[in-house]
Amino acid sequence: MAHIAGLRVFPVKGLDGEAVERAALRPGGTLADDRAFALVEGDGNPVNAKEFPALHEFRTDYDPDAGTLAVTGPDGDHREFGLGTDSGRAAAGDWFADRLDAALSLVRADEDAGFVDRPSMGPSVVSTATLDTVASWFDSLGTEGVRRRLRANVEVGGVPAFWEDRFVGEDAPTFEAGGVRFAGVTPCNRCVVPSRDPDTGESVADFRQTFLRERERSFPEWADWDAFDHYYAVMILARATGLDGDEVLAVGDDVTVHVEPPEGRE
Repeated sequence: MAHIAGLRVFPVKGLDGEAVERAALRPGGTLADDRAFALVEGDGNPVNAKEFPALHEFRTDYDPDAGTLAVTGPDGDHREFGLGTDSGRAAAGDWFADRLDAALSLVRADEDAGFVDRPSMGPSVVSTATLDTVASWFDSLGTEGVRRRLRANVEVGGVPAFWEDRFVGEDAPTFEAGGVRFAGVTPCNRCVVPSRDPDTGESVADFRQTFLRERERSFPEWADWDAFDHYYAVMILARATGLDGDEVLAVGDDVTVHVEPPEGRE
C-alpha cells in the first residue's frame, strides 16, 4: 500500500538534511523547519553547494527544540551555534564566511515558506522505488547516496519507480496524505549537485549523460511528456491545497490517489 516512507527537512539551505517522523505544514504549504535558515551573500541572495561546492564537506546536525546547529568543518573544527538569537546567527555566519572565504551571513526565513527555491509550490516528492532505480544506473551510489543527492522532502513507499511523474501535467490526478490533498506542480529539473558526492563534492564521471540516457529509456507511460522540459529531471514539487493551519504529515501515513483534481487547481 502506498504510504509515506520518509520525511526530511533541510534546516539550513544547502547543508545536511534531517530525517523526521512528523512534519507540520507551514501556511505556505512547505514543511516546517525546511530551509528555515540560509547562508546569504552580501546582496541577500541565498547560496548553496551550487555556488560553494565546499559546503559538501561540512557536516551539520540541527536540534529544533534547542534551536542549535552543530557543525563540523572539513578540518574537524566542531562548533555549536544557537540559531534562535541574532548573535548566534551572526556567529554562525562569520564562522562559515571565514572558512569559505566569502562575504556571507546566516539569516532566518519568514514563517510562511522558508528559503525553498519555489516557495509557492510546496514540498518535493519522490518514491523509494525511484531512488532505487536511479541508484541502479550507477555502480557506486546506492539508494541512500541517491536519497542524499536528490534531497526530497516526502518519500513515498509501496509504489513503482517514477510514480510521482503522474501528478504533473494537464488533467493529472492528485494525491492525499495525512488528510492533506496535494496537486503536482512541476518536475524538478536538476542542477549539478546530484552529480556530486554529498560528503566530498567529488563528481561522478558522465553523471548527466548516464542519467539522461537511462531516464529517457525508463520514462513511464503514465507520465505526460508535455509537462517536462527535458529528461534531466526527477521528483516533483507538489502544492498542498485547502490548508487550515493544523496539518501534519507523519511517516506511515497512507497515500491515496484522487483522479478528480481539487476545485481551483491551477
